[in-house]
Amino acid sequence: MPSADFEMNEIHWLMDMFNTVDVGLVVLDRQYRVCVWNGFMENHSGLLPSAVKDKDIFDIFPSIDEQWFRSKTESVFVLKNRSFTIWEQQPYIFRFKNYRPITGKADYMYQNSTIIPLSTLTGEVGHICIIIYDVTDEAMNKVELEKVNQELERISRTDSLTQLSNRGYWEAGLRNEFMRLKRSKGSSSLLMFDIDHFKRVNDEYGHSGGDEAIRHISDLLKKTLRETDTAGRYGGEEFAVTLVDTDAEGAMIFAERLRSLIEKSSIYYDEQKINITVSVGFATYSDDFSKHEQWIEAADMALYHSKENGRNQVTQFTSELKK
Repeated sequence: MPSADFEMNEIHWLMDMFNTVDVGLVVLDRQYRVCVWNGFMENHSGLLPSAVKDKDIFDIFPSIDEQWFRSKTESVFVLKNRSFTIWEQQPYIFRFKNYRPITGKADYMYQNSTIIPLSTLTGEVGHICIIIYDVTDEAMNKVELEKVNQELERISRTDSLTQLSNRGYWEAGLRNEFMRLKRSKGSSSLLMFDIDHFKRVNDEYGHSGGDEAIRHISDLLKKTLRETDTAGRYGGEEFAVTLVDTDAEGAMIFAERLRSLIEKSSIYYDEQKINITVSVGFATYSDDFSKHEQWIEAADMALYHSKENGRNQVTQFTSELKK
């Protein structure tokens, strides 16, 4: 084969690879005008090379974050070093629709890119080449895995019946609040309550009726909480609430409002109406507590006092309750 024919074949092969390779190849000049646009870019943008040649890339794709893109490319022009982008930093440079069947949930193609300086014979960088990699499958797999891990974490700290914090997670939060108060000398309150005569509810309506009562209480509790408060199921029919930055007066108002709300509400289960009340005890943080367990004991002591004195009432912990 004559050398001229071989060279022509070689050019043909290179052009064929250039247009069929499964990555995007774009060459821009110093004014960000398109000089080269391969088959991948044509297929995903719907724009022929002739339609984009010598056009400003930001006019063609106004969705490009121009400030971010220039910060990435200017260093390539000036420092003559490669630059890289990953989808975690910026999901894409060119907003192409995603047509991959496996990751159909993604609206747009996730992209990684490599930006390469193209030097002239004199060593100056007059153009850059942007290589676009479709990483949608990898990105979506990672996103889905993160969602699964977040859900598993949520489940691990959530009581399945009430969707409140479980005891372990709630108590860990109380421990952190206790340590914060030790440092800041602020004021927070711990409230504990349980359903009065819950055994009677279980006996009359079965455990399913008892579960419905517990769910009902938790729903009412969620409606009364502030964003900063943390509620948890302490065990069985007993609940606990950490009232952040709440003094004794504020805790009494919250507790009485909750108690009254529950007393006035009704549960409808298996075509039967169930009315329940709760007994409440609370303790405001004190420097006398050397560990968070003593705070829990104080609130529980106040709860016990409410139950012993007729139920359906609120009791504040004081030192006299120890006697």
